[in-house]
Amino acid sequence: MLHIEHLTKTYGDRPVLENLNLSVSTGEIYGLLGPNGAGKTTTINIICNLLKADSGVVEINGQPVSDKTKALIGIVPQENLLYRSLTCRETLQFFAQIYGVGAAVRSHRIQSCLEAVNLVDRANSTVDTLSGGMQRRLSIALALVHQPKLVILDEPTTGLDIEARYEVWEFIRQLKAQGITTLLTTHLLEEAERLCQRIGILKGGRLMAEGSLEELRQRIPAQEVVVVQTSQENEAILRGQQQGFTPRRYGSDLVFWLPRSMELRELVDCFNGIAIDSISRQPVRLEHIYIEVTQTGKGLGFPLPSALPDPWD
Repeated sequence: MLHIEHLTKTYGDRPVLENLNLSVSTGEIYGLLGPNGAGKTTTINIICNLLKADSGVVEINGQPVSDKTKALIGIVPQENLLYRSLTCRETLQFFAQIYGVGAAVRSHRIQSCLEAVNLVDRANSTVDTLSGGMQRRLSIALALVHQPKLVILDEPTTGLDIEARYEVWEFIRQLKAQGITTLLTTHLLEEAERLCQRIGILKGGRLMAEGSLEELRQRIPAQEVVVVQTSQENEAILRGQQQGFTPRRYGSDLVFWLPRSMELRELVDCFNGIAIDSISRQPVRLEHIYIEVTQTGKGLGFPLPSALPDPWD
């Protein structure tokens, strides 16, 4: 559905996208992750034909990106761009006309969108009376009113409470059930874990890692992650390395990658003689993969260092 090949974009002498290659299959939810400045917004703008690439190919449903392909895309921007004095139905009516939805099918299409996002009972309520979650659902409805082939969701649940977030997640899953292709950008790694069939991690305009969550997990040389709290960190690091553990720092946490799963008693014995306040075991999660990719600047195909990285010195 979405095919990007050798995409390059430079602002002045600063490269923003460097030889980006990416494909999203029909009906797939693909998560595009990366720190601020990684190139996500530039990529979206090029897909939407709002920005011209320096070189490369972008195709949607087999068609090169142009003004004609805009009709194939529905976008939910990071901020809700809604007219607060309009009702939900009036808002959908306005956007349907902008998208060129014919008068003969417009009313039915609007009703279908209201039903899809569970806002039928609020159809005649003005936007300013809706909760944040309802406004987000209305924004999704606006992106669907012209029946696009590809929906782009830019940080769809930022600022929402947990209940509203779960509601939006459910509607995103419904898009997949309807065969709609979704490109999702998010800083919420749990969101990507729960929703996306495949995930790509951008840094500095390059795709550093890509695959399903399970494929990405397999490329981290660890069966388990252990968080250790201790006042004797240097001693714990040395002992961990002697045991074949790879030390990492995630924020203020001292973390070890374990080459095999271990029982808690066995772990405690590994640090015998060191004052340990707590040890907690975790599965390898997307956050561990993401931090490794974005902080080391290396793709996961490279062998990772077994020695302590420079920031520990």
